[in-house]
Amino acid sequence: MEAPVCVATARSCAAAYPFRHGGSVASRVSLYPVTETRRELSVQFAEILAIPWLLPGLVVWIVLAFALGEVVGRSLRAGPLLGWALVVSLGIVVSATLTPSHEAIGPGVSDIRYCDYSRIGLAPIEEILKFGDTGLNVLMFIPLGVAIGLLPGSARKAAVVAAAIALPFAIEAAQRLVSLLDRACESADVVDNLAGLAIGLALGLAAGRIAGAVDLQPR
Repeated sequence: MEAPVCVATARSCAAAYPFRHGGSVASRVSLYPVTETRRELSVQFAEILAIPWLLPGLVVWIVLAFALGEVVGRSLRAGPLLGWALVVSLGIVVSATLTPSHEAIGPGVSDIRYCDYSRIGLAPIEEILKFGDTGLNVLMFIPLGVAIGLLPGSARKAAVVAAAIALPFAIEAAQRLVSLLDRACESADVVDNLAGLAIGLALGLAAGRIAGAVDLQPR
């Protein structure tokens, strides 16, 4: 028989089940949410690693970043480190979204392609803060937004921002049209990606302002 999970206070739990499984009921009550959170984190982490080309793709993009970081940074009037960060952050997005799924590698890839438009607004904050699909879709675009936000102002930066905004739409279009990827096309992903990009841009712009203000301080 499965032990009941008490959702009331620790004292009422102790009164109801004083000798069940030994140990302090209060300690067991406090551990239930932690255990559940750890289980969810483990499942989500396993699902991320299950994307077959995620880690190999990241390795390729990191190598590309070392080769192209200086050129990218110079073309955007930034240093090589920021150029490297831009290439790697873009690689994270591409490797996670535009590589074939596990099912695509095996037999039985479905030819039926459609897009889910059931959500076109922001998800509840508690859902975003969970380590689930929504939170990961937001988190994935934050590094790219930060790197772009740190770029010095220029027409090229404006073009990069426009391209970054268009990127989630292009990703979902590719997932919809390229059956070999066997990916799901969802409007919610676009919203979540744009939210992460906006958060990253705000953080990058704020960090750039703070760094600029510090550099202007008299020595």
